[in-house]
Amino acid sequence: MKQPLRAGLYARVSTADQQTLPQQTAAMKEYAQRRGWEIIVSAKDVNGGTKHRPKREELIRMAKQRKLDVIVVWRLDRWGRSLSDLTTTLEELRALKVDFVSVTEGLDFTTPSGRALAGMLGIFAEFERDILRERVRAGMEHARTKGVVLGRPATAQAQAVQIHQLLATGMSKKAIARKLGIGRASIYRAIEKHVG
Repeated sequence: MKQPLRAGLYARVSTADQQTLPQQTAAMKEYAQRRGWEIIVSAKDVNGGTKHRPKREELIRMAKQRKLDVIVVWRLDRWGRSLSDLTTTLEELRALKVDFVSVTEGLDFTTPSGRALAGMLGIFAEFERDILRERVRAGMEHARTKGVVLGRPATAQAQAVQIHQLLATGMSKKAIARKLGIGRASIYRAIEKHVG
């Protein structure tokens, strides 16, 4: 006999909107029971708009540990902070072969149509990443045309001559680092490269 899927339920409410918590939990439990799934954990985050969602992170950790087969939410906006957060975490769950269900939207990745939709979400996520990359490239190119120097700031290697001149005056490495505003490790690397 096939083992029932192990489900993790996830509810999230804002500090001011806690009255929907019982409604969310009841709808998810009813859905999981109707499907014959075993509810392993029922996690709830209550926050006032913060990005930190410890219970959601706990569910993702359980998924990575292969303790869950499916995560059930009441609505998609309970799981994702934004479209990109939603698609990223759903892709992560798909890669872990953990299904996802949103009860009110009728989104169920355990069904063939749900899996097809999951694939489409992955395509949209990739499309969004491509657009973002193009915007970044265009922004960098625009900055270059305006004379902006991109990349990491000059390191100790660019100041190697000055480092050696200060060392020759008897200044300590610590004092040189403080004077030039760079770390002592950078001073040592500049010296090693010069010696090498």
